[in-house]
Amino acid sequence: MKQLYLYPLMIIGLLLLSSPAFAQVSAPEPPVKEVPIEGLSIFPNPASGQKVYINTKAGKAKRVEIYNVLGKSILSAQLTGNELNISNLEPGVYIMRIQEGRSSATRKLVVR
Repeated sequence: MKQLYLYPLMIIGLLLLSSPAFAQVSAPEPPVKEVPIEGLSIFPNPASGQKVYINTKAGKAKRVEIYNVLGKSILSAQLTGNELNISNLEPGVYIMRIQEGRSSATRKLVVR
């Protein structure tokens, strides 16, 4: 008697496992290539003052974004020179994203 129940359950289980599943498969996005900024230097780092200096070989205008460790944008600035005012930043570790023309770079900034 137990075998009579076992066979239908096995057949139902096999049918469920072998039925086609419909899912949307998307191709992975190609990684974004970051064109490095030539001659990039950020100092002082770790910073303990009011300003950080960002120098590059080209010396063009730069777009600077600073994010906290959670990824929230804390500071956004357009620089024509090389001085960035960080007096509003609390001590901690930040991620700095710099764009100069088509080039960009991401660096860690420590504020003491």
